[in-house]
Amino acid sequence: MRLPQSPVFADRRFLIMLALGFSAGVPLPLTAFILRQWMSESGISLAAIGLTALIGLSYSLKFLWSPLLDHLMPPAFRSWGRRRGWLATIQPLLALSILALGLTSPALDPEITVCVAVLVAFLSASQDIVVDAYRIEILGEEQQGLGLAYYVWGYRGALLAANAGTLALAEVAGWSVAFSYCAALIGIGFCAVWLGPEPQHNRAITGGWATRLRAAVVEPFVDFTRRPYWLWLLLFIALFKLGEALAGVMTAPFYREMGFSRTEVAAASGVFGLFATLAGALAGGWLVLRIGTARALILTGMAQMLSNLMYVALAQAGHSMPMLYAQVGIENFTDGLADAAFVTYLSSLTRRAFTATQYALLSSLAALPLRTLGAGSGTLAAWLGWTDFFLLTTIAALPAMAIMLFLLRRLPPSRTVAEDARGSLGEG
Repeated sequence: MRLPQSPVFADRRFLIMLALGFSAGVPLPLTAFILRQWMSESGISLAAIGLTALIGLSYSLKFLWSPLLDHLMPPAFRSWGRRRGWLATIQPLLALSILALGLTSPALDPEITVCVAVLVAFLSASQDIVVDAYRIEILGEEQQGLGLAYYVWGYRGALLAANAGTLALAEVAGWSVAFSYCAALIGIGFCAVWLGPEPQHNRAITGGWATRLRAAVVEPFVDFTRRPYWLWLLLFIALFKLGEALAGVMTAPFYREMGFSRTEVAAASGVFGLFATLAGALAGGWLVLRIGTARALILTGMAQMLSNLMYVALAQAGHSMPMLYAQVGIENFTDGLADAAFVTYLSSLTRRAFTATQYALLSSLAALPLRTLGAGSGTLAAWLGWTDFFLLTTIAALPAMAIMLFLLRRLPPSRTVAEDARGSLGEG
């Protein structure tokens, strides 16, 4: 078989997507699972640990400042361009905030730990805004799927490095060393920004502040409301990961109460969990190609919902390593399965004229249940007990499934939602 003249694997943009996906994935466990593990070991109550979901509100509110990052020039690295300049400004601050987080003590001053974690989440969400826009803008339409695959592989690799890697380092060297290691990992993303090209088509806004405000804030939202069933689309996006969000907040204290050590959790969620996720992402990508984004969403969403029953099985089995591996494997596989369809879906709903703002809005809605309703998961778990709590998280995914069926009945099954939206906007 003759090889193409310009194989995609020789295109440095895909390697840049891999590195930026890695940089985007590093901070997430540090303000979620790792932080909750640390707080659980420090004797913090389940109700208080549940409230740590609010730390990540930045991920749900990032659409509020995304217009600034979308259209204003960065305060530093201006010669690098708008996208690269903002990333080069944000990433060093993010690394420093992660380093500072490791120097706090939740046992002695939990308020300081939470405040620094909020800063980490804010800078991480800001990085996500720019990376998502950069990813969509730097690649052509025909390259988006492969670019997203590289991004997801980098992101999942970071979850392994920052999750299992941090737990393993904390076991032998302490939390401050573990967080210093994660701060250094952000440098991979900075190198990618340094070596990467600046997108040529993102436009600057000229005129007074009224013109800038309208172009940066009003037009992206008005544009989205022109899509058919746009309210139902937003509601579906907001609810799609509700069940996963409720369960995910309580994973660390649940494992600890079942008697699993840091090393045991790291072993199950490390390389094994990563390969399960990547296998799920590959299967999800294949489903999208075979049956389309919309129908893939309903199938992968159902699988993601039912995977929460594995928590119930683990709660009944207690301290069982085979059951822990089964739970982690099935959960990670179905998460990768659903993420492949869901992220493709969100990316396809953005217009390039408003890339950062629209994608920030959609991804913010997707994170909203975790950051709001997820905050009450600790209280629910303490009240219901682990078995009933995880049964509730399974049922919580049903509303999104019902809305997806509603959308499929009203949009032709042969077309994806994105294709219908582009048609309504007069795009090819």
